[in-house]
Amino acid sequence: MKPGARTTNWIAVAPAAAFPPGTCRTLDVGLRPVAVFNVDGTYYAIEDICSHEYETLSDGSVEGCEIVCPRHAARFSLATGAALAPPAYEPIAVFPVRVADGVVQVGDDDVGMAGT
Repeated sequence: MKPGARTTNWIAVAPAAAFPPGTCRTLDVGLRPVAVFNVDGTYYAIEDICSHEYETLSDGSVEGCEIVCPRHAARFSLATGAALAPPAYEPIAVFPVRVADGVVQVGDDDVGMAGT
């Protein structure tokens, strides 16, 4: 998504009351798999595919505000998508998240990737 652009199409993920801290939900945004995490009450949405190898990140573990890929332990920032540890060097896409009328929603445009 270009700086200053607004997301106009929001996709419902789950009622906030049914999406407690420490949980993850997955969905498709267009043709992209997206994982939404609730980390201590803050929601993060990332593309659910490791940039190193085609692995589902939502199957990995969350440590603080990082997701650890279950295949080779690459780490990514949930906030920015930055690759934080090898073997991944390329970032992953992140998406805007909001809570509207008690429902967690993801924007259909990615915010971008770290370093872009």
